[in-house]
Amino acid sequence: MKIKTLLLTFAIICITLITGCENDDFEEVIGVCPIVESTTPLSNALNVPLGQVITATFNEEMDPGSITSTSFTVAGTTPITGTVTYSGRTASFTPAVLLAENTTYTAKITTKAKDVMGNFLQLEYVWVFSTGTLLRPVVITADPINNAVSVPLNKTISATFNMAMNPATLNSTTFKVNQGTNAVAGSISYTGSTTVSFIPASPLLPNKIYTVTITTGAKNAQGTAMTADFIWNFTTDMIPAVTATDPMNNAVNVALNQTVTADFSTIMDVASINAATFTLKQGATTIPGTVSYSGTTASFKPTNSLVLGKIYTATITNGAKSAAGTPLASDYVWNFTTLLLPPAPIIIDLGTAAMFGAFGGNAGITNQGLNTVINNGSLGTTAASTLITGFHDGAVIYTETPLNVGNVTGDIFTAPPVPGTATSLAVAQKGLLDANIAYLSISPAAKPGGSDPNAGELGGLTLAPGIYKSASGTFKISNGNLTLDAQGDPNATWIFQTASGLTVGIAGPTGAKSVIMINGGLPKNVFWYVGSAATINSAGGGTMVGTIIANSGVTFSTAGNANQTVLNGRAISLVASVTMVNTTINVP
Repeated sequence: MKIKTLLLTFAIICITLITGCENDDFEEVIGVCPIVESTTPLSNALNVPLGQVITATFNEEMDPGSITSTSFTVAGTTPITGTVTYSGRTASFTPAVLLAENTTYTAKITTKAKDVMGNFLQLEYVWVFSTGTLLRPVVITADPINNAVSVPLNKTISATFNMAMNPATLNSTTFKVNQGTNAVAGSISYTGSTTVSFIPASPLLPNKIYTVTITTGAKNAQGTAMTADFIWNFTTDMIPAVTATDPMNNAVNVALNQTVTADFSTIMDVASINAATFTLKQGATTIPGTVSYSGTTASFKPTNSLVLGKIYTATITNGAKSAAGTPLASDYVWNFTTLLLPPAPIIIDLGTAAMFGAFGGNAGITNQGLNTVINNGSLGTTAASTLITGFHDGAVIYTETPLNVGNVTGDIFTAPPVPGTATSLAVAQKGLLDANIAYLSISPAAKPGGSDPNAGELGGLTLAPGIYKSASGTFKISNGNLTLDAQGDPNATWIFQTASGLTVGIAGPTGAKSVIMINGGLPKNVFWYVGSAATINSAGGGTMVGTIIANSGVTFSTAGNANQTVLNGRAISLVASVTMVNTTINVP
């Protein structure tokens, strides 16, 4: 028996010397000693994530009871706490908190770890690794931007990060919107892996400062938080309001050519100011017109003149919006009443100049057609009789040719030689004097306050009686005919003032344009003050209306045009000639 025991003891000693393993149970079969085959992180690894779980994998099954915080430790500058677990052949150390940035750690499996056979690790297994600088999430853009103003009341508030975020960390606790101390209710969504949005449950309040905060509770997909709260502010849009109107509410004696305007408290969306949002009615009748917007003012220009003694209702609906998209709180409605009585008639005294259908200053009058006629009027010039060409009156022919014949139903007054006489010259001189007086009486100095209804272009307009002055210094009738609406007033008077030229019509066979009078308008009450020269339908044709008093000449049609050009009025030039081609002048 003693010999058997000695032999067994000897065998155990031999096996221990060969394997390097120790075992307290002499009855067990002794195998290979446990060793660490691999680790996570690897030894000397760099830039290890701060949330790293540290593991060691053995070459065989280990005794779980020996894998503890005593046998598996991790230390930086000091030992760190964590949870040690064992599964399969792998031991894991989960730090209680994130690892520190830019820190070297030492992990250790001690010789207290043993396998299921009871064989202990023969040498401590030690490895080191280092963490790196943590890439933290930051907000790179915010909408609205910080300190934005006039933000729409239905604005969705959003922030975009520099990396993918953990959606679970983006909630009402980490994404907060406040107006002062009051929290704003809303829903939060996360899209595109980097953008979080806050949709207010109800419209924001107007003209208020809002504060948005994304806290450090917002984390990226790896669980890394922002270094600090991200905070920004914005101010909401004010509700636009109409601050003034022209005419004012309940105004009376409003002019019949009134353009109706409304001033807003803020810049408006141009597209929202239109015929649907700005209307004018007379009773139930909608008034046609053109709507425009400039600066902060909306304008409604009626297509036709308004009617005497009527109440009109102007409306701007809440479809009108600010530039930020905020609508008026409600429709804005106001009323006004037009003139109860026609305005006092404007009396223009032409004196003896009224007898002339055409007057050529001191330069004469020329006809270049077979069908020129002056009805109910005379011709005059202070120039010599030889400067009247292509005309005859009841008694005398003035240089007519077979191609240039003009009939004057009145008389022709010129200076000598015969048929001009001293007497006819005196009549012409008085006519020119009276024409100059009338010219001054319709000038901007004598009749101020004229308006320019369409930047000098009168074609296509319908104008009520009044004074109209070209802002640019020229008037044209080229984009259509001009209509003058007397609105039933037989004394309705129009004065047009241009510091330079007047041009009626455009080139081409269909270029003639006309002045049309409606609702009782009379040619005798239309006057044109022209600072230089007037050209009437150079292509021939068309009907002009009114007494034209031009400083430097009046020309009708062009030589060779057969179409008859008509003037219901007078053509008076103060210092230059009047030229006609197949022209009919009907003196009122």
